[in-house]
Amino acid sequence: MVMEEITIDRARQIATKKGLKPGRVKGTAGVQFTKGRNNRLEVIDWTDFEKTMSKRKLAVYESGGWMKIMKKNRY
Repeated sequence: MVMEEITIDRARQIATKKGLKPGRVKGTAGVQFTKGRNNRLEVIDWTDFEKTMSKRKLAVYESGGWMKIMKKNRY
């Protein structure tokens, strides 16, 4: 399975289709996608999500509709 970096806009489209929202692990700078039912996560807006991703040098990668947040490729 090849994971390819996608834009935040593309991630937002996929997340919307799957009923996912951007979230932050409470008390940390960790971000992930959530359906909003996990007590350890707080739903954040897409602007905060994008800022956190940029600050932490993270990117969203996708393969076949499956998304993962990882360190940004340097190449």
